[in-house]
Amino acid sequence: MTLRVLAVTAVFAVLVAAAPARAQHEEHAAAQSTERLGSVSFANSCAPAASAVFNRAVALLHSFEFRTAIEGFEDVLSRDDTCAIAHWGIALAYWGNPFGGVRSTTALQEGSAAVERARATGTPTPRERAYIDAVAALFENYQTVSQRDRILAYEQGMADLVRGNPEDIEAMIFHALAVNQTALPTDKTYAAQLEAAGILEPLFERYPEHPGLAHYIIHAYDHPPLASRALGAARRYAAIAPSAPHALHMPSHTFTRVGSWQESVETNRRSEQTAMQNRAATEALHAMDYQTYAHLQMAQDRAALDVLNRLPTVSATFDPTAVTGGAAPPMAGFYALAAIPARYALERGAWQEAAELPVPANGTPFTIAIAHFARALGAARGGRPSAAREDIDRLAALRDQLNQAQDAYWAEQVGIQWSVANAWVTYAEGRSAEGIEAMRAAADTEDATDKSAVTPGPLAPARELLGEMLLDAGSAAEALTAFEASMAKEPGRFRGAYGAARAAEAAGDAAAARRYYQRVLEIARDADSPRAEIQRARTYVDAQP
Repeated sequence: MTLRVLAVTAVFAVLVAAAPARAQHEEHAAAQSTERLGSVSFANSCAPAASAVFNRAVALLHSFEFRTAIEGFEDVLSRDDTCAIAHWGIALAYWGNPFGGVRSTTALQEGSAAVERARATGTPTPRERAYIDAVAALFENYQTVSQRDRILAYEQGMADLVRGNPEDIEAMIFHALAVNQTALPTDKTYAAQLEAAGILEPLFERYPEHPGLAHYIIHAYDHPPLASRALGAARRYAAIAPSAPHALHMPSHTFTRVGSWQESVETNRRSEQTAMQNRAATEALHAMDYQTYAHLQMAQDRAALDVLNRLPTVSATFDPTAVTGGAAPPMAGFYALAAIPARYALERGAWQEAAELPVPANGTPFTIAIAHFARALGAARGGRPSAAREDIDRLAALRDQLNQAQDAYWAEQVGIQWSVANAWVTYAEGRSAEGIEAMRAAADTEDATDKSAVTPGPLAPARELLGEMLLDAGSAAEALTAFEASMAKEPGRFRGAYGAARAAEAAGDAAAARRYYQRVLEIARDADSPRAEIQRARTYVDAQP
């Protein structure tokens, strides 16, 4: 059977020739008649009736719409049960978001079963078999081989596939994603990310409607020093695949990195709405977390509260037991449910609110840690350091639990939260110098790592918190240095800009103070709440000649 390369066009419609098949798939085709997922061409040896459906499933896979991608590949198999490469797609969909952390046993079992079916089905071409062999590396011996070693083996398999099929565009795209997946959060050369971008960007010029190219460029540059390079792809992706909730959300990763808050709000609103229409509550919660973060930077506290008030309705449809869904894994839902109320308190400096946050009954150790961190920080900064001790002890226990589970990344992140909270308790107890040094060490540790894709940013950046501590201690010049360093990494943050303005004013640097107060007013130009910080900034700027 010859290979057929069929594209998923900007407006995808499945055309079925036979009358009985048309009747059977009428509702499905009608739903897809206005679907826009971008343009994908994946050479395959499936039957003619399955090839176009296969391309649609790959387009969904590129936008991390894993549940609907699996449904698409199962539709392929209903049309051609000898199509082995469809099982490859199912296996990769069960792997899920490459940046989603440690995989569940259930997902690994389902992926392994899909690989076995792929190897036992039909007569795939040598190229298709290479795809199957590559994805198998993600699942083989998962009980004894570390996840990182399996990721490295997968990247090598995709590299071999590209060498054997140098004209295979899809292989190149999936290989670039695999390269990015190997990146370590501590590698500040961003070697893997830049290698991935070097593959993707020339292809994006040739194939500007391909969803995976826009998507994976954003991921490759999702780091403070690189983020501005992704703006072109970020502003294209939502238009390429607006039927995919993640395509509407993903641009906000770039918008957050460069401090383009209104763009982040707008694209995440659309993502939330589309996700709920698609019964993807986890994806909606993820978009709501990014929305909340952006609203709070712009001092849109009422809008942020509106998001917070929508949580019960959305969470009622959240199913954390689902093996597959959208780009956001179940832990992203738990993360958003814990982070949104914590952000609402901490970004507004509402320390008593933070100290009284309820601790979630369910979640992962690092999502439960969110509440304990906010509570401890709120108690310490609210002048009740002794009240923070229980939460600090819980952070230590959760960190140890993550270490025992060999989840090194999240163990480190919770460890940083423990260090930050402990530093503020130490400072609040009157041991100022000791607290400052502990806070400085925590900031250094956080700067040496990177945020997870599950979050728009730290609940409270450690370097920014160091600036606030130094300012409170009367070390204005040092505080200004800390705030400026924090803003270089997290640009456009309201508390960062305001802290820098206060520090510059206290240090006697009127020019810098005016510049940073003006920046506060720019960030909050569409504020919906009368924050005292905004009035102070306006008063200072108006008083200057």
